[in-house]
Amino acid sequence: MNDRFLQNDRRGLQPGPGLNHFTDLPAGWMEVKVGNVVEKAGQMGSSRNPTHRFKYVDVSSVSNDSLSITGYTEYEGSNAPSRARKAIKDGDVLFATVRPYLKRVAVVPRELDGEICSTAFCVLRAKVDVVDPGFLFFVTVNDSFVDRVTQHQRGSSYPAVTDNNIKEEFILLPPLAEQRAIAHVLRTVQRAKEVTEKVIAAARQLKQSLMRHLFTYGPVQLEDAERVELKDTAASSIPKHWAIRQLQDVATIERGKFAHRPRNDPRFYGGDIPFIQTGDVAKSGGRIRTYTQTLNQEGLSISRLFPKGTIVLTIAANIGDVGILEFDSAFPDSLVGITPTDHVTSQFLCLYLLGQKSEMDRLAPRGTQKNINIRFLEPWPVPVPPPKEQMTIQMWLQAVNCKLEGEERRKQALEILFATLVHNLITGKIRLPGFPSGKA
Repeated sequence: MNDRFLQNDRRGLQPGPGLNHFTDLPAGWMEVKVGNVVEKAGQMGSSRNPTHRFKYVDVSSVSNDSLSITGYTEYEGSNAPSRARKAIKDGDVLFATVRPYLKRVAVVPRELDGEICSTAFCVLRAKVDVVDPGFLFFVTVNDSFVDRVTQHQRGSSYPAVTDNNIKEEFILLPPLAEQRAIAHVLRTVQRAKEVTEKVIAAARQLKQSLMRHLFTYGPVQLEDAERVELKDTAASSIPKHWAIRQLQDVATIERGKFAHRPRNDPRFYGGDIPFIQTGDVAKSGGRIRTYTQTLNQEGLSISRLFPKGTIVLTIAANIGDVGILEFDSAFPDSLVGITPTDHVTSQFLCLYLLGQKSEMDRLAPRGTQKNINIRFLEPWPVPVPPPKEQMTIQMWLQAVNCKLEGEERRKQALEILFATLVHNLITGKIRLPGFPSGKA
């Protein structure tokens, strides 16, 4: 019966624009419209019962990083948003029709069965005797599918597609057994990525807690912290035997340079001299290993090269992001270079400044654009432990950093693997063991 349905459905269908790679189908696979393998998911008036409480999923509730629903809002029918009109069930695929290129796609979990989502979603409810819900989800998160849907986008201030635009798209449909096998493999990789993300989040929390402990009590075990004699400073409490100095007393602070407006003049770019930007520091995690722009010699003549090992701090836009240069680099005046004297090591000072971001942001002068300058930084208080304690603090925090960097590399590898497998498995370029490899 299922095969007959698909045979009849396929009769007379032609691939749409950009689908010419569907011409060589694997054995047993068929080309179908999305609309032919999903059921109609009706709308409902959320305010029909003014006292009924329900959970509401809107577009902001869906993460395009984890491809999942990360939250919801509870409402009573009497104060429900006007968009709260689509009933959802466990296993439904929600595809955001507004700005589809952002790929806000997710599967409805069991705990949201029978709740309501925004009309800004196309609700795809699989005909389970024809398409596996998990397979349908992975088809719709594939970049190729999202790109094809996005071509139908209309509007400038609120670009969106219609439910029909999504349901009129063609997909490749293997037999159910192969769909389920493909969904299982992809779900396994997706769950491994989710586990890694939780480990990263836990490691970041540990690092923040450890930094607060180390810069308050010094490198002592948790159970020994209450025995450390503290003294209060203007900024915080520190061990009594530590010194407290101003940043200008333990380091030189120099602003970056790029003496030309407009900055995007192409004459100065495209050489082999690294020219880091605010974003390079923000994403560095404390070690600046990559750069997104370069200068040529003419560009360098109106800038300045800072040596490897310089601490770089952002003073505009995202205030207080910090990293140590792992290569010689120039940078603009939205960044400052900090070079420690013999009172503190570069690594210790960088680690301390990493924990000062929120306080710098809080104290930054408010103007047309919030920013800070060298005068703001010069009196910034810096604790100065004895050299041996500085080294121990560095080692403890570096151990957490190594764990964090390792997990982030693992996450990146899983993301690449997931994207590659999604594309290759749902198009039949790679076949799973146990399924025929011939062509239709």
